[in-house]
This record gives sequence, C-alpha cells and structure tokens, in this order.
Amino acid sequence: MHTVAGLFHIAIEGTYMPMGHTATAEAGSGGLTATEHRLANGLRVVLSEDHLTPVAAVCLWYDVGSRHEVPGRTGLAHLFEHLMFQGSQQVHGNGHFELVQGAGGSLNGTTSFERTNYFETMPAHQLELALWLEADRMGSLLAALDEESMENQRDVVKNERRQRYDNVPYGTAFEKLTALAYPEGHPYHHTPIGSMADLDAATLEDARNFFRTYYAPNNAVLSVVGDIDPERTLAWIEKYFGSIPSHDGKLPPRDGSLPDIIGEQLREVVVEEVPARAMMAAYRLPHDGTRACDAADLALTVLGGGESSRLHNRLVRRDRTAVAAGFGLLRLAGAPSLGWLDVKISGGVEVPRIEAAVDEELARFAAEGPTPEEMERAQAQLEREWLDRLGTVAGRADELCRYAVLFGDPQLALTAVDRVLSVTAEEVREAAAARLRPDNRAVLVYEPLSTEENDGDEEEGADQ
Repeated sequence: MHTVAGLFHIAIEGTYMPMGHTATAEAGSGGLTATEHRLANGLRVVLSEDHLTPVAAVCLWYDVGSRHEVPGRTGLAHLFEHLMFQGSQQVHGNGHFELVQGAGGSLNGTTSFERTNYFETMPAHQLELALWLEADRMGSLLAALDEESMENQRDVVKNERRQRYDNVPYGTAFEKLTALAYPEGHPYHHTPIGSMADLDAATLEDARNFFRTYYAPNNAVLSVVGDIDPERTLAWIEKYFGSIPSHDGKLPPRDGSLPDIIGEQLREVVVEEVPARAMMAAYRLPHDGTRACDAADLALTVLGGGESSRLHNRLVRRDRTAVAAGFGLLRLAGAPSLGWLDVKISGGVEVPRIEAAVDEELARFAAEGPTPEEMERAQAQLEREWLDRLGTVAGRADELCRYAVLFGDPQLALTAVDRVLSVTAEEVREAAAARLRPDNRAVLVYEPLSTEENDGDEEEGADQ
C-alpha cells in the first residue's frame, strides 16, 4: 500500500498544537491553504479558510470501508452509513436531516471500499450545529442503536440493493467485475453494498462491535472548509469532540496487494433482460498515490475519456459498432486500481468484433503513445476535474479528508494536479504497454435474453 507519512502534533490538555508547517500558496495550489491539528483523543482536524461565499462545509471521514469487513459479515460499513442518520443520544429519529435542512444546509454520506464519509454544507453561521450533530452521533450512537432501528435500516439497505443492483439493467456489473478482478478471499473481492445473506445474518451485537471499533475519533479525520474563523472553529471542535474516548481495538485492513498482471483473461457471460449487448472489462492498474497511477489515468483519458477519445472515435464514430464507449479509473490505495472499460454495443454487432477493435487500439497506443495534442488535452481534462473538486468548499473538504486518511497528508490534495502535469508522454505509453493487455483484464459480457428485439434498434436500446 502506498502511503505518504503525515506528521501530526498531538493536542495536549485541551490546547491546540498545529502542525509544524502550514500550506502556503504554492504553484498549483491555486492559493488554497490548509492547517492541521490533532485532539488529545486522536481526532485529526484540517481547516481551510475561504471567505468567497458565506458557507462552510464539514466533512468527516472514518477509516473504515468494505475492505475492513470479514467474510460472512459484509455490508456492515454501508449499513452504518444509514444507521448514522437514525438518531443518537440527543437527536432522535430523523432529526439529523431535519435540523440540517431546517438550517438551510444539505447533507449525505457515502461508503466505499476504503472509507465511510459524512458531510454537511451549511450557511456559515450554522457551522456549530453541524459540528455538534457529527459529534453527537460519533459519541453516542450506541445509546440509540436498538433492534428496531437495526431492522429498519437493514430493510432500507436491502431495498437499495434491489433498486440499484439487482433490478436494473447492468446493475450487477460492478459487483461481478470486482469479484472477477480480485480473487476469492481478497479484501476487495466484495463491494460495499454487501450480500443479502450477510445483511440478514448481521446481529445487533455485530453492529455494536463494528461501531466501537471503527467509529472512534482516533480513526477519523474532520475537515472544515469555507467562511470560518479558525480559532472559534477549533474551540467548537474541542468542545464537542474532545471528550469522546478513543478506541484501540482496530486491526489493520487485510493485505490487498496482488501481482501487477492477472496473468490471464478472466471472463463471464451474463444473459439478462438488458436493452443491448455490452462488453465491460476491468484492468489491474497501479495503486492510487503513485506516479504510475497518474500515468495510467492519463492513458485511460486519451483512450476513453469523452467524445474526443480514441475508443469513442473508433467504435462510435468510425465503425458505428457501439453507441457508447468509455474508459475510466477507479483509484484505490490499498489494492491495485481498476481501469474500467464500458462499451454498449450497437444492435446486431457481435462481441468479438468489439473486442478485436479495442485490442487493436490498445496495441497501437502501447506502441506509439499519445500525440502531443492528446497529451495536452488529457492533462487539461484532469486539471479541470481537480479544479472542479477543489473549487467548492464541499469538494475541497472531501479531498483534504481523502489525502489525510489514505496517504497521511492532507496537504497533498492542494498540489495533486502538479504531479499529473509532470507525467511525460513516454510514461503514459509505458503504463499502457505494461497494463492494458488482454492477459490483465477481467471481461464481463452482457447478452440480452432476446437478441431479436434489439437488432436494428440500436439507439433506443443502448442509451438506457
């Protein structure tokens, strides 16, 4: 696992001791800064002032995701994403939503392989409310967690699984490809949604133990970004979070390392009620946080990032064998990242024809690399995406948490684009040649139950 060690000074006896350095307005940071602090109970705090608009974002990342779960009890991290909105000691029922929205704010939470996050964007004068709410559920959720709330949210998650995975076209593609790309027993073999059987098997005591282990201040990073007074904000954080006890029972996540190359082409054919044939593939790529991962990201952007990409031009515009073709990167820090290829095929076209064209384009790219124009366009595209993320207080708060949790140093968020812009065309070519190969992918093919209905009806079927 690639990490960047972060040095944090511990807050002692309720006083704040900022880190030895504060981010300065370096080239590439856009003038953005962040300061870092740590409470005595281990909670890491990152603050970033931005007085452009009178809003403030609060983001809390817990270092727990589906990779921390054990076989037979998958889905607990995602279940808690829901349980955290079901009331705590002083906020009952749906009160968290009601208080934030009543104050003019917005909120949500998400779960991934590597973290669970919760976030609010508030009018600046309502920042204290958001901090109090997050602290109350971190410190007292177990006081409100009972069989009734557990059963209620278990049913909600199971229904979400039906709506987003089981009962929609191509809905299980991510789950199936992940299971192919990461072998049985690997911590990333299962997705955060969890299985129906494991959700049914989870007990209230399982949930309580999971919360005690992972939802502790020393397993979290809190970022606050926007129109804030840092001293007052830190005082509020100490007031509401400082008395929450730390917990030392967390085990490190299981090792997610794998060989660079799968060594063979893995394949699964799914016959389902889908609107059109599809070919999807997952390529094993370098870990997030590495220069090689940035090079792979640029390669995928040239090959499949939008309508100017090589695969779109070849399959959709020139050959007209597909109605959509894209290539994206799922960045992962604790396991190999995945390059995700998604091609929705025109009616009547067979999968081998698509596969041959894809391999031809990848081989050409591996031999020649990107043109100067493609390189410039890809780097500009990734730079724009970075600017979009850091351009909002909520996006910047999330990025600061991400780099703190996964790489130990939130300051890296402010200069991430510099590393992308320093990658050379030859590094991009080498990344493609080394990894974008037929023996380094898991392939998922969707065949409609009735191909006759789809032949000759290309546009309508594949746009869904």
